[in-house]
This record gives sequence, C-alpha cells and structure tokens, in this order.
Amino acid sequence: MHSRISYFVNGITIWRILAAPLVIYLAFSHNLDLFKWFLALSFFTDAVDGYLARRYKVVSKRGAVLDSVGDDLTVLAGIIGIFVFKLDFIRDQLPLILVMTFFFILQVSLALIRYRKMSAFHTWLAKIAAVLQGVFLLLLFFLPHPLYFLFYLAASVTILDLTEETALVLLLPEWKENVKGLFWVLKTKRNRKDRTR
Repeated sequence: MHSRISYFVNGITIWRILAAPLVIYLAFSHNLDLFKWFLALSFFTDAVDGYLARRYKVVSKRGAVLDSVGDDLTVLAGIIGIFVFKLDFIRDQLPLILVMTFFFILQVSLALIRYRKMSAFHTWLAKIAAVLQGVFLLLLFFLPHPLYFLFYLAASVTILDLTEETALVLLLPEWKENVKGLFWVLKTKRNRKDRTR
C-alpha cells in the first residue's frame, strides 16, 4: 500500500514535469485559454502531491528532487507566459524581476557547486513563496489587470526565501531535503554544541 501511494505521488509530480513543455508550447502558440487552465492544473497538482506525500509519509530524496524540478518548470512555464501574454508587465517590473533572477541563479549555482545537484530544502519560506507565486501567476492570466500588491508580496517573500536557501547551502555540508528553515538548522547546531561541552 505504502509503495503504491509513493508511486502515485511521484506520478503526479512527473506529470507536472511532463506537462511543462505542453504549457510552454501553448504559450508560444498564443492559446491563452488552454495555457492558463493547464498552468492552473499544474499548480493544483503541486498542492495535491505535496499534501499526499506528507499525509501518507512517503517523502523521499527522489520525490523531493522531482518536486523541486516540477516546481521550477511550472514557474518557468508561468514566466514564459508572462513574456508572451503580458510583456508590458515585464517591462514595468524589470528591476525587481532581475533582482529575483540574480538571487535564484546565485542559489542554484552554489547548490550545484556544493552538492552537484539543485537543492530541495522545501523550507517554510519556500512553501509560502511558492503559494504566493502560484496565486499571482494564475490571477495574472485570469484577471484583466495585474494585482501589483500581490506581485510585490510574492517577490519579497521569494527574495527572502532565496536568501535563506543560499545561507543553507553555505551552512549544510551535505545535501538535505525538507529542511524547515535557517532558524531550525542554527538551533540544531547550537544544541549539538551544547551537548559536546
């Protein structure tokens, strides 16, 4: 039973990875209706596989990596959609978008150098940032005008998350998945030091 649920959860994640090229194709085909509904389905399945993995305790290293890849590809598909359908928004918000891009490239580069693979921390901040990003991206395509306050909130939390994940890459000598956050890592280190005294 446990392994069947694990296969099911990973299958949902793999579907999200395989769906990303289709969503990107729909963007380049200028098919906004299908694009936004498939993007919404991808974000929905992200929430479902995360819930099922925690509910049935089928969290694994492979699943964490697949989930991170699925998350990044879904957001990438959304960003490509912004370039295709909402280019004026990109022009207006370019400085902040470049700042987020810098922090993302920095975090991924450090993880690849240190661990030889992308991180899959899934911190609390990362989860909050992912929800905000998903809600903003979906509303951007479903509503006639962007919700700027939501964009600034999502961007701020994303930058905080990427800063925290960069610090985690520098602090953790070995690759780990599902780290709650920097506070918990520092607390664990402090407790270990106290025990050795």
